[in-house]
Amino acid sequence: MEHPIYKVESFEIVAPYTLDVTFDDGLTRRIDFEPVLAGELFGPLRDRSQFDLVGIDPEVGTLVWPNGADFDPATLHDWDQHFAAMKRTAEKWQSVNA
Repeated sequence: MEHPIYKVESFEIVAPYTLDVTFDDGLTRRIDFEPVLAGELFGPLRDRSQFDLVGIDPEVGTLVWPNGADFDPATLHDWDQHFAAMKRTAEKWQSVNA
């Protein structure tokens, strides 16, 4: 199954854990990441000083953090379609680590 290839062109931190992300097709999406920040890779980003180190990987055109966390740019682009499943996964990770 193929899906369109998107690249993140820019972002702006607009609130805690929340970014306005602009894609190469002109779409700008506001994403609140806080509900999905759990688990070994994404959990450390609950530390705002870590979350705010977000950048753009120039090769793949997606958001990345220094600890290696990233999201598929297509997932970011279509966040509303993926959010519920990602939130459920994060909640499972939190309950396992509780």
